[in-house]
Amino acid sequence: MPKYASLISRTANEGSAAWDILFQAWKDKAAGEDVIILAVGDPDFNTPQKIIDSAKQAMDAGHTHYIDIPGLPDLREAVADELMRVSGVSTDAYKVGPANVMICQGTQNALFAASLCLLEEGDEIIALEPMYLTYQATFEINGAKLVPVACPRETGFRPQPELIEKAITANTRAILFANPNNPTGAVFTLAELEAIADIAKRHDLWVIADEVYAGQVYDGKHHSMAALPGMAERTVTCGSLSKAFAMTGWRVGWVAGSEPFIHHCHNAGIAMHYGVSAFIQHASVTALRDCQKDVEDMRDIYRRRCNIVLDKLAGAPGLHPIAPEGAMYVLLDVTGTGYGSAEFAAELYRNEKVAVLDAKPFGPSADGCVRIAFTISDEDIAEACERIYRFAASRHNEQKAS
Repeated sequence: MPKYASLISRTANEGSAAWDILFQAWKDKAAGEDVIILAVGDPDFNTPQKIIDSAKQAMDAGHTHYIDIPGLPDLREAVADELMRVSGVSTDAYKVGPANVMICQGTQNALFAASLCLLEEGDEIIALEPMYLTYQATFEINGAKLVPVACPRETGFRPQPELIEKAITANTRAILFANPNNPTGAVFTLAELEAIADIAKRHDLWVIADEVYAGQVYDGKHHSMAALPGMAERTVTCGSLSKAFAMTGWRVGWVAGSEPFIHHCHNAGIAMHYGVSAFIQHASVTALRDCQKDVEDMRDIYRRRCNIVLDKLAGAPGLHPIAPEGAMYVLLDVTGTGYGSAEFAAELYRNEKVAVLDAKPFGPSADGCVRIAFTISDEDIAEACERIYRFAASRHNEQKAS
């Protein structure tokens, strides 16, 4: 038999196994079982109708052909405007234009493009953890080494500059983080970003900022690394319309950086995807230009749902919900139950048919936690939390009796 490439071993890790309960829950739900799924960050909202109508109109107008690899000029300009709008600083201090943007098939594709263009065999990239489950595969596929650096739970999952500095070696090429963070919901302060920027400049490093949740900040204010002095040329910003605009299935995102970087991404894009569908890009212009009110309305609903989780689980025996500042998740510390996070998730599903995600694969800092996505209806979230509370109380009674 012919052999597989050795790189396949880099695409399967502990993170991929974390989805097993979710996959089982999907099967059970399809079979008619009373299952509630809190394990995936897929908004339950339909994509706003204006965006859908725009896609239909674009198809009717014949926008079903190849398009420029970097993307529709109007969309690249709309993304550039959006990046400046959410950057957290004056647009006079941060200028980004269409030439600084390439349209990709979601944030995941944007991150992969950054990996291909910036890293190679023997390089190291520091990743602030907890971190998204695919980062390791995405950034190690070329033979680079991902070096996790903790944002410790006892600090509120805040970045620790001294730990970042300590992890730097002669092989370090980049620092990677998500802001707002998945799974913690932490939103980095301006001072924290400035400290990371100082490290990057002193050690001549790239910074890769995953800002897919930039439009979903509940407490504080979003600040972009690329907008800080001296950082535009060494920062790669990745984002998409998936979360804030309820467009996960459209697979449209972007990577932004210096013009030379985008040129290299263009060349990689020819081999990776040969452009994102033209009618989807036309609809995405509508999203960014005409649907900000929809984003604000959905963000308000997410904030309400987050509060339902925090209120319903307050005082649950052995459980400690950690309030997020952004994104669409609540981390639930389950160490007080005596279960590890994987065992808690498995037993909760077995007993109550509520699917949550074991957070340990996100990094050691999240060990002992599970991730709850508040991306279903208020009523279903309330019911799920009642089941979780009941399970925790039952476990507490078992511990008392033993």
